[in-house]
Amino acid sequence: MRLLRNALPVLLAVTLAGCDSTPAPVPAPAAPAAPNIQTREVNYSQNGTTLKGLMAWDANASGKRPGVLVVHEWWGHDEHARNQARRAAEAGYVAFAVDMYGDGKQAAHPEDAQKFMTEATSDPAVVAARFNAARDVLLKDPSVDPDRIAAIGYCFGGAVVLGMARNGADLDAAVSFHGALETPAPAKPGDVKARVLVLHGEADPMVTAAHVDAFRKEMTAAGANFRIVTYPGAKHAFTNPKAESHGMDALAYNEDADRKSWKEMLDLLKDIWR
Repeated sequence: MRLLRNALPVLLAVTLAGCDSTPAPVPAPAAPAAPNIQTREVNYSQNGTTLKGLMAWDANASGKRPGVLVVHEWWGHDEHARNQARRAAEAGYVAFAVDMYGDGKQAAHPEDAQKFMTEATSDPAVVAARFNAARDVLLKDPSVDPDRIAAIGYCFGGAVVLGMARNGADLDAAVSFHGALETPAPAKPGDVKARVLVLHGEADPMVTAAHVDAFRKEMTAAGANFRIVTYPGAKHAFTNPKAESHGMDALAYNEDADRKSWKEMLDLLKDIWR
């Protein structure tokens, strides 16, 4: 009996421990892996012209993702366009920085930029063909969902993506950052399939308030789903940190407008592809 009495406290403690109803702590979910942005140079062509682009993606992501075409400023396929492709990849997309001039040409002086742009846009059919050649490259990437494609463009590139949208390109979205808005071929009712977003610097002397008003009237008459966001005090090229290096008073980087316009673009894509 003495042995039993001595054992009771131990047995009771073991029994109570076994009946403890407190649930075991649940391990916290593992944090998502940080983006591992990879890039590769892509040589492609259009009617015998060699084009040089850059594909960017997150190697830690899996499955098919939306694709985003990135069209450069009038300076050509430079580091700004490549950086924007990397930023889009960090946001979860597969991005392709395209080459509209050929051979990856870049301009350091405004006169060269004007020359390259004039040559590239002298035939609207060539503009569309080069854009579509880049689109085909993006569609062939095994990580891209071919049913979810958008295009974003800067300055000259903004005019390119808006021109494609005006002509009924099969895009979910067309986003212009400080892009030219004038056109000799306005959109016709029902032609614009893409959601259109124009991100404009209010102090841009190259794209005036009159241009913005004309664009608004054009898109309204065409029945397009569009939005225009204007950033007070922002000049042309407000997304390019090296804008002032070209010595043009019309160009200036604006960190606040850059950050806000990028978020506007991401919010649009999330809304479209949710």
